Amino acid sequence: MSNAELALKGLTSLPVLAFALGVIATRLRADIRLPDPVYTFLSMYLLLAIGIKGGVGLRAAGIVEVALPGLLAVGLGLLTPVIAFYLLRVMTRLGRIDRAALAAHYGSTSLVTFTAALAFLDLANVTYEPYMATLLALLEVPAIVLALYLAGASGSTPQSEALREVVTSRSIVLLTGGLVAGYISGPAGYESVEPFFKGIFQGVLVFFLLEMGVLVGRRLHEAGRGGPGLVAFAFLMPVIGGALGTATGTLAGLSVGGATILGVLVASASYIAAPAAVRLALPEANPAYYLTASLGLTFPFNLVIGIPLYYMMAQALA
Repeated sequence: MSNAELALKGLTSLPVLAFALGVIATRLRADIRLPDPVYTFLSMYLLLAIGIKGGVGLRAAGIVEVALPGLLAVGLGLLTPVIAFYLLRVMTRLGRIDRAALAAHYGSTSLVTFTAALAFLDLANVTYEPYMATLLALLEVPAIVLALYLAGASGSTPQSEALREVVTSRSIVLLTGGLVAGYISGPAGYESVEPFFKGIFQGVLVFFLLEMGVLVGRRLHEAGRGGPGLVAFAFLMPVIGGALGTATGTLAGLSVGGATILGVLVASASYIAAPAAVRLALPEANPAYYLTASLGLTFPFNLVIGIPLYYMMAQALA
């Protein structure tokens, strides 16, 4: 299957089409938003499922094999927010606080983009290292912490409190807890719950992306509020991150699929852990900037164009 055919197949997959349905329905003023308890369950399911699967893969691979990719992932988690922070200074007129808030989002990761990348590679029958969820967990926190320091003065909330908020957030607890549980139980323990955590995974993802489409549709009108420079940044930064991630993954010896996933992780922007930390530590930051850019622009870009693009990058580098 050619890259063009693979990209088309990804664009017409059910998760992507469900996301498009959510955006279109919202713009048509149709109310299809999921009830809050259902949305909470779906997000918790995805986090725990990915964490457990990653822990099982980590047990099978061994910590030594993960050490180099893990260290490089942490390095990328520290480099990416710095690039975002200073790129925004060149491309926009945003103040230091708003640039730091955006840097936190773009240095951190998107669980749903990661999940969509796994679905894309599975659809294409492309294999990848089973411990990639470990890299997701490693990339989540460092960028947020560094971005808070880049902000300098951060209002009345101590940065230690913001760090506690990140570390104890639902996404981090479920993801890392799932990793530990999966590692301890191993393949034998996972086998008993595999029908639940693997069999219905794609269906849950379809419903979750439908809800994400609704959220994006509600924020599309805010896309230009930060000026054309912010809009351009929201499309340029993921390409820079994707190139850095795929190149680093290739140098670390990851497979084409693994390098693709690392590229997706570095290219993605958080809208779960980062907003919670930013709201607490940087209350002066404007949510219209960081949520619209990360969720309204970068997320659909990665979903539709980015994931196939990073796969092609990884192929070319390999």
